[in-house]
Amino acid sequence: MIKTILSAAGEPIFHLTAGDASYVISIFHGFPLHLYAGPAIDDDDVEYLLVRVGHDSVVPRPAHTPEGWFSCDIAPFEYPAYGSGDFRPSAVMAKMLTNAQADGSVPVTGGAPTTAVMYESHEILAGKPVLDTCPAIHAADDECETLVLHCADPATALKYDLYYTVMRDYPAVCRRTVIRNTSADISATLLRAYSASLDFTTVDPQAELVHLWGTWGRERHMERTPLLHGSMSVNSRRGASSHYHNPFAALVTSETTEESGMAVGMSLIYSGNFDITADVDAFGLTRLMAGISPDGFEWRLDPGAEFVTPEAVIVLSGEGLGKMSRVYHKLYRKHLCRGEWADRERPILVNNWEATYFNFDDEKLVAIAEDAAKCGIEMLVMDDGWFGIRNDDRSSLGDWFVNEDKIRCGLGKLVEKVNALGLKFGIWFEPEMISPVSKLYEAHPEWALQTTGRPMSISRSQYVLDMTREDVRDYLFETISGVLSSANIEYVKWDFNRNLTEAGSALLPAERGGEIFHRYVLGLYDLLERLTSAFPHILLEGCSSGGGRFDPAMLYYSPQFWTSDDTDAMERLDIQLGTSFVYPASSMSCHVSASPNHQTGRVTSFTTRGNVAMAGAFGYELDLTKLSDEEKDLIRKQTADYHRYYDIINRGDLYRLVLPTDNYNGKTGKCASWMYVSEDRSEALFTFVVIRTSVHPVYFVKLCGLEPKAVYVDQATGKEYYGSTLMNAGLNLTKNYRDGDSVVVHLVRK
Repeated sequence: MIKTILSAAGEPIFHLTAGDASYVISIFHGFPLHLYAGPAIDDDDVEYLLVRVGHDSVVPRPAHTPEGWFSCDIAPFEYPAYGSGDFRPSAVMAKMLTNAQADGSVPVTGGAPTTAVMYESHEILAGKPVLDTCPAIHAADDECETLVLHCADPATALKYDLYYTVMRDYPAVCRRTVIRNTSADISATLLRAYSASLDFTTVDPQAELVHLWGTWGRERHMERTPLLHGSMSVNSRRGASSHYHNPFAALVTSETTEESGMAVGMSLIYSGNFDITADVDAFGLTRLMAGISPDGFEWRLDPGAEFVTPEAVIVLSGEGLGKMSRVYHKLYRKHLCRGEWADRERPILVNNWEATYFNFDDEKLVAIAEDAAKCGIEMLVMDDGWFGIRNDDRSSLGDWFVNEDKIRCGLGKLVEKVNALGLKFGIWFEPEMISPVSKLYEAHPEWALQTTGRPMSISRSQYVLDMTREDVRDYLFETISGVLSSANIEYVKWDFNRNLTEAGSALLPAERGGEIFHRYVLGLYDLLERLTSAFPHILLEGCSSGGGRFDPAMLYYSPQFWTSDDTDAMERLDIQLGTSFVYPASSMSCHVSASPNHQTGRVTSFTTRGNVAMAGAFGYELDLTKLSDEEKDLIRKQTADYHRYYDIINRGDLYRLVLPTDNYNGKTGKCASWMYVSEDRSEALFTFVVIRTSVHPVYFVKLCGLEPKAVYVDQATGKEYYGSTLMNAGLNLTKNYRDGDSVVVHLVRK
């Protein structure tokens, strides 16, 4: 998978083969340069791809490079450094803290942040070294290989190890960087430490950036924007990956579609402040970088210390955004999610939040469970309000003991009653938060994040616990473990309902104040690791006011995530299809909720609410005791369908056929359509939803992913179609629809 050859100058060229893609690196006068990333190529020596254009006389040239044309300002660096002639955005900026010598012979730079990353040696490893600090892709030794470029700054004691893991069966490259201070007595400060950077010289001049934006209740809407000269950034400075931008972007050409053209995805496995920047220079050369946001970031590297960046996963598709997404889906489902629930069929659950909010007791929960058991639902989840004196959102976070005024029979007895009905039992926590009105805050006000001399901002009547502190994490582990050990609890919903402000810690010295955001995330990962190791049988679902921290790193611990607090089926079309650009169906928690919808007031049929929610980990978010017999019959059908279609949806290939943002045919109503195809292409499930109808609409939708010569049978009508007909002519769905109508077609190969 990794081949090394020598250039004419005797320096190494590395040809990395990942699935059906190639990634080529060249060492040029000590600089690690990027030559190619995309569909597989056969040539190894592609030095001719190095850009050799003139440059302005005002741009300096490195002293050790004899070629007059070479300039750092146009060189396609693998890991661009700050201050030595590359004036584009840099991946790393660092400085030593004194102007003394690092080891008696190597001079240092007097505190200036000038940085260099120069090749020294390399090694090729079977498999993938374990990343201990952050979540990362995992794979067996025979499934991947890793190239490590050992680099150094000749003027300081800083060393840089650039890691590239290529997957045998996926066109994916996993990148991270380890920065080490090899000085015996001098500290260094990192001001920027990105995970990966890609410089493209062969991209369409009309390149576009695809990213996922949003806010609470409308997360991860896909946006595709032409790149302009200069920089474009998607980021978070909120202490979490956030509702507003997702740690993902893709570079595409102007002609890229769902199923054709170049798409280079970059997804960061990280849950905190991040930045993904696309920069186009004066020559049209494009740089795409991903990593921890440099805003407010400083990291002190004491002598002998190292800093490990989060991992970035680059997917290279020559067959459009659809293939890019399908690669991410399989890679994350099989090689990022871990534990017993990584690829296991998820139970159908009912959550009591929209059914009762805070107004429930044990009898109400048992009544919901009784109806759930009759409808084929497999789990009851008790949401917010079961602990402390919690009757609204103004108290008790941190007081993780049962409110026996509500759960009068006790938690253990309640779980026994639910289990006796044949249902599993789940419970809600918000571990990272603390209420000012709580026993915990009375005892430990210093445990909340705060900055000396500044008032503490409050949101939803809560502060944020200082997850950098080991004593805080120990308290949370002990109290949560106590609850989970007290009853047969098989599911936890882990919520996070506000962003970080006044992010300071009483235990961190002032000179390390720039480390707090990253240390918070590392503390979160530490607690999650301890809990998932102690309770491996529990299914953990992530949540953050809906989908505010839906990122790859959280999938490492929680293989499914609450996709959005907006449960309206029409709104969920944009949210779920946007989420699908990176994340597999099995990771998206999708529920049928009440109508009129609690967020939008929209009325949508029970059937369509079920068809839309079927696109992920399926469940219900309503009061079953208030439903009609007809609606309960529909639930029985939906729960049966979920089991029937589970493998197709959650382990098959997704094809986005019509996006809600598309101007369908330019003349008819607004709609959305997608389909799943089983891995062996023997079955397909097609879904079509009318968002807004029009007078005399005409709807034809062409399918994808089928075998052209195979015959497929519509299981509802018995009609037979060749795959080629369905893909080239399409399904004729023309009918007088009402807003919110939907169609599902199950096809089975004859």
